[in-house]
Amino acid sequence: QVQLVESGGGLVQAGGSLRLSCAASGHVFNTSTMGWFRQPPGKERAFVAAITWDSIHIAYQRSVKGRFTISRDNAKSTVFLQMNNLQPEDTATYYCAGDRLGYYTGINHQVHEYDDWGQGTQVTVSS
Repeated sequence: QVQLVESGGGLVQAGGSLRLSCAASGHVFNTSTMGWFRQPPGKERAFVAAITWDSIHIAYQRSVKGRFTISRDNAKSTVFLQMNNLQPEDTATYYCAGDRLGYYTGINHQVHEYDDWGQGTQVTVSS
């Protein structure tokens, strides 16, 4: 059983920064593609960023490229999302997710491709 636990969310003013962390338990982390998704109030969950098991391949949603950075530390079974220059439209619940087949398939952008999910952490950006 894989468990993912996010932390690092909070309230920040526009232009500020937050760093989200996702700690994983279970032996599949090191071979999983790890992703971050977000779900604004009343909207569907959407892809933000993902990173392959070896950190070689990384993908971002267009609206966060250049502001957000995803990284991982396999020794600590943790994936990070550094978010800079946050804007009100970044307000959402952020979820960490693991794609167990990512070792073979690379990066997927679809919610249904991910097997394991955290409980989410709230990010609120005030204007």
